[in-house]
Amino acid sequence: MNTLSYKAREIGISTALHYLEKDPEKNLGKLMDWADRVAGDSFKGQRELIRRFLVEDPASNWHQMTVRLLENVDKNVLQTIFTNFFLNATLIGWRREDELREKYGCNIPWAILLDPTSACNLHCTGCWAAEYGSKLNLSYEEIDSIIEQGKNLGVYFYIFTGGEPLVRKKDLIRLCEKHSDCIFLSFTNGTLIDEDFAKEMLRVRNFVPAISLEGFEEATDSRRGKGVFQKVQKAMEILKRNRLPFGISACYTSANIGSVTNEAFYDSLIEAGAYFVWYFHYMPVGRDAVPSLMPTPEQRTYIYHKIREYRATKAIFGMDFQNDGEFVGGCVAGGRRYLHINANGDMDPCVFIHYSDSNIREKTLLEGLRSPLFMAYHDGQPFNKNHLRPCPMLENPALLRQIIQETGAASTDLEAPEDAEQLCSRCDEYAGNWKEPAEALWTESNNKKKMGS
Repeated sequence: MNTLSYKAREIGISTALHYLEKDPEKNLGKLMDWADRVAGDSFKGQRELIRRFLVEDPASNWHQMTVRLLENVDKNVLQTIFTNFFLNATLIGWRREDELREKYGCNIPWAILLDPTSACNLHCTGCWAAEYGSKLNLSYEEIDSIIEQGKNLGVYFYIFTGGEPLVRKKDLIRLCEKHSDCIFLSFTNGTLIDEDFAKEMLRVRNFVPAISLEGFEEATDSRRGKGVFQKVQKAMEILKRNRLPFGISACYTSANIGSVTNEAFYDSLIEAGAYFVWYFHYMPVGRDAVPSLMPTPEQRTYIYHKIREYRATKAIFGMDFQNDGEFVGGCVAGGRRYLHINANGDMDPCVFIHYSDSNIREKTLLEGLRSPLFMAYHDGQPFNKNHLRPCPMLENPALLRQIIQETGAASTDLEAPEDAEQLCSRCDEYAGNWKEPAEALWTESNNKKKMGS
């Protein structure tokens, strides 16, 4: 990259944040002015939308959330996150990724998910992670190599999954320190966050936790184990007191959907200091899968509307990995926007779909992205014109069967490998039941867009 141009942009972020620190309410427009100058024609529609809600409407929940962020997060952490996420990962990285997509004719991701370890200190009901065993690890050197290769492709956003990533606290901090130009997010059960780790987060400034919750105490402890909810409350208190940003990860199931969408629960997350909540649909993956935990069509329709309601009214940003497919053009896996590398080095197209034909110990990242499995994703996306039915497993299981058969990809579940028929058969009935409600919602959404609402 052009060093002088980059430095000027970095100084621009610092200057904009300095104005915001003095008077967030008054100077939010300066931040958007900076973004417009730097971005040029990139993401123009998104920036116009953000300006409308963030700057021009002080009463909006987005404005309130942003002011809360600016007033309560450590200013050095905030500057690093703005620089690494918006400048490196989104503006500079995206352009590089686009160039390489064109050059190589394959997907180049915006983010890479990887499992530092398969070990976990919990055993949650219906979670596949424990089935990988507790002895698999990517070495520090292997993760470092993945990040180096990723940055050469324009990727500056890395997400740690597992297992429980914080089992590898020291290595994660070393990686944050070495790759100070990247942003790191970690899905975590939160029970290993303590004062010492918070101080390390303040030092490196580019690590953001997404803590898993199932709702209030009864719902969380019933799936994650007695006492986990209180440990998470303690972790959030430590993060808030140290002025560190964090969010929440919530897997919604047929059993907990009322708990994770409860308004009191949602408001409690804002009070606790969270800035985002990321919802995931329960996936029936692995030998301990519980298909009855998959939400009913009525429950999924309910959460579709509920998260949109909260997104328009609450000072916290809610995302729904499955139901927000309409905003990202359907399935984002297979390297289209992200891919997953497990603790054995296998490159999976998705964190929920454990099949691979490439291992990072045998191939480069780019070679894996050009493999038959990943090219099948590239050539097949979107897997459905209705982006409320985006997944080749959950909503289009016949497609995943076909992809696995044609590419010869193998199961990466090392404890209990399952063929695609075993996995997809758990989704057939669900996909059929969801089709009609999804078509109704898709039609409704498209009609609203045509009317400009």
